[in-house]
Amino acid sequence: MIGIDLIKLDRMKRFLERFGDRGLHKFLSGNEIIFVKNYRNAAGFWAAKEACAKALGCGIGAECGFHDIILSKTPKGAPLIDLSPEVCKRFGITDLSVSITHDGEYAIAVVALEKSSK
Repeated sequence: MIGIDLIKLDRMKRFLERFGDRGLHKFLSGNEIIFVKNYRNAAGFWAAKEACAKALGCGIGAECGFHDIILSKTPKGAPLIDLSPEVCKRFGITDLSVSITHDGEYAIAVVALEKSSK
C-alpha cells in the first residue's frame, strides 16, 4: 500500500506561530521534536504521518493517531518510520518505508507499507 501527502509550508509556519511547542506536541513526540529545526522539517514530518495513515487506509483517527506513527532519522539524516506495536498488529504491517521532500512552497511525503499475507 502507498500513501502520499502534500502540505504547503506556509500552513505549518502559521500553525507554529500560533501554537508553538504546544502545537508540535499535538502530532510529534518529544523524541521526534528533537529532529525539527524549523517549520520546513515540521511540515515534512506532518506530511509523512498523514501519508502513513493514508497508506493504512484509515486516516488519522481512532484506529491510528499521530503518536502511533513514529518518525526518526538514520545517522546520515534519512527519515525512518515505524508504527506502535498495537497498530502494526491491528493492520498486519511487516515493513514500512518513507520519503520526504521539499520543493518550493511544499513538503511532500510518500509512505509504502507491506502487510502480512494472512
